[in-house]
Amino acid sequence: MVGLADARRIIAAAEKKAAEIGQPMNIAVADEGGNIVAHVRMDGAWIGSIDISMKKAYTSRAFDIATKDLAPHCQSGAQFFGIHASNNGKIMIFAGGVPLKRDGKVVGAVGVSGGSGDQDHAVAEAGAAAF
Repeated sequence: MVGLADARRIIAAAEKKAAEIGQPMNIAVADEGGNIVAHVRMDGAWIGSIDISMKKAYTSRAFDIATKDLAPHCQSGAQFFGIHASNNGKIMIFAGGVPLKRDGKVVGAVGVSGGSGDQDHAVAEAGAAAF
């Protein structure tokens, strides 16, 4: 289970990384069911990225994969092309969603949006490492 205390710890670590790289981010943490436990929009982070961060967390949990690793399989001609249109539009295939694991089992995810794909993924990884 990913509780509020977990989510706060994950967000704090992600915020620290975002501050280190100088990029304000939206950071969302989802539980095992893909439901948002907590979200933070850092000062100056894009409001358009609020929804994206939450959807990255959902996507990462829904498929138990980092969104950057899912993305190549979703391009035209690839096996999951069109998946972004599933789940009522809740699927985001940009880098920045990372599963949260406990005892080898995916129990949630963190989603980050507001920078480049590499920045989003690095901040999400920093958050996940605090779990």
